Amino acid sequence: MADVSVRISPLRRFLAYCLAGGVIGWAWSHVRHGGGPSAGSHSLREFVLSRAQASFPPGILISIALLCLFSLYWEAAAGRAAETKSQESRWSRSIHLMLVSAAQLLLLFPVPGLRARFLPDATGLVVAGIMLEILFLVLAVWARQLLGRNWSGAIAVKLDQQLIRSGPYRFVRHPIYSALLGAYASIAVISGELHALLGLLLVCVAYWRKIQLEEQVLNTLFGPVYKEYCSAVRAVIPRVL
Repeated sequence: MADVSVRISPLRRFLAYCLAGGVIGWAWSHVRHGGGPSAGSHSLREFVLSRAQASFPPGILISIALLCLFSLYWEAAAGRAAETKSQESRWSRSIHLMLVSAAQLLLLFPVPGLRARFLPDATGLVVAGIMLEILFLVLAVWARQLLGRNWSGAIAVKLDQQLIRSGPYRFVRHPIYSALLGAYASIAVISGELHALLGLLLVCVAYWRKIQLEEQVLNTLFGPVYKEYCSAVRAVIPRVL
C-alpha cells in the first residue's frame, strides 16, 4: 500500500504546489523589496539577486522533478490494482492526504520565518541528498512491483490478498513507506532549512498513523501468520523500528 490521491492525481497536486509556491514567493518578494527594480534605491543587480534567493534552489527543483516522474509511474500503476473487498473510510484517508500534503509543502517551499538552516549549505550534501532520493524512489518502485495487485492507495482488503515476504519485505514490513520516508528525509537534507525539517517530522507522524491502522487490518486478515511476521521483521527500519 502507498500514497496516491483519490480525486486529485499526485502529478496535478505537485504542479499545483509549484504554481502556488511561485505565486507565494513572488508575492513575498514583491512586498519585501517594494515591487520592482526601480523601487527605492535597489539596483538591478540587487533586484535579480533578491529574486534568485526567493526562488527554488537547483537541488529542490531536481527533487520536484523526481517526485513528479515518480508520481507519473505511481498513477499509471494504480490502475492495475485488484478488486477491493473493504476499504478505510474517506474521512480517515482524507486525514492522511492532508497531513502528507502539508508535509510536502513544508519540505519543498521556503517558509518566511523558517529559513534558518539546520544543515550547512554545502554542494556535497545536496548531491548526496539527490542520490539518496533517487535510490529510495527506486526502492519504492521495486516494493510496489512486488505487491502487484495487492497494492492500494487507501488501507484496503483485496480479493485473494496475499502476504508478501520476498524482496525488501524480508527486511521491513512496509518497504514502500520506508522508501517514501527516506525520500522525504533526503529532500530535507537537500533543503537544509528548518521548514523542511518540520515537514519531515509531519510526514513521519502521517505514516506512523497509517502504519498503525494498516497493521490492525493485516492482523485481522492474516492472524497468527502476520503476528509471526511482525515478531521477525521490523516495520520500517531493519533491526531498529
